[in-house]
Amino acid sequence: MDSLSKILGLKLTIDIVDIGASPSGGNPPYQPLVEEEIATVIGFEPYPEALAKLNENRKEFETYLPYAIGDGGIHEFKHCQAPEMSSLLEPNAKLLSFFHHFSNFGKVLKREEIQTVKLDEIEEISNMDMLKIDIQGGELNVFENGVKKLSECQIVHTEVEFIPLYLNQPLFSEIEIFLRGQDFIFHKFAPLRSRVLQPMKVGDSVTAGLSQIFDGDAVFMRDFTQLHKMKPQQLMKMAVILHDVYESLDVVYRILLAHDKRKRTKYASRYIDAL
Repeated sequence: MDSLSKILGLKLTIDIVDIGASPSGGNPPYQPLVEEEIATVIGFEPYPEALAKLNENRKEFETYLPYAIGDGGIHEFKHCQAPEMSSLLEPNAKLLSFFHHFSNFGKVLKREEIQTVKLDEIEEISNMDMLKIDIQGGELNVFENGVKKLSECQIVHTEVEFIPLYLNQPLFSEIEIFLRGQDFIFHKFAPLRSRVLQPMKVGDSVTAGLSQIFDGDAVFMRDFTQLHKMKPQQLMKMAVILHDVYESLDVVYRILLAHDKRKRTKYASRYIDAL
């Protein structure tokens, strides 16, 4: 499917902030925007090896910094056996023991005091259209200390958990309530993952899912019942993200109708014709 920018002949840039930008999980969800060369990315990754890899492969529109984003205080960073489980929070050893290999994944190898920085105090971020965040349980802490930056944002793509993989970890319900209070609405999971409890296995796999929902990525967008409160450019940026990244065609059409009504454009009819 063509980018919405191509369909409508738009010239705009999507400003993306990526907190926990480690490349270990493969391409980020916003990769289609990068490939269309309509995005700038400011990424944050305190894990030295991951940061080095990001900077080795970065393009001219990407900036990666070693900041740990949080509440501005000094906290203990836990380096785990599986780097992608490293966190400011303590792994929940009891719960992890119910799942294959997770006791090893969450084993703390090193503890290190690090300074965190509030999202609202990062001068390098001049604008944030989309926030992608994956920091192993610390997401709500970032949101609570980034309300000003969130007020500019149209889309939040955040990792969420449904069971506490870390001690005192905020779960999906708490994140949804907070973001709802900031005028976001839950849009979809992309993806939603389950894991099989041991000792059962699915075939020969110990990583396959079955019945227990484990974690996932949740996408939040500006409340579609409040589109009249958004600036026309914000509407168009949100439409581009939702079309190019999530293929949320019905929501995009509604956004374009709102823009047309405000600015007397004809984007909605052109969009339907293209589809």
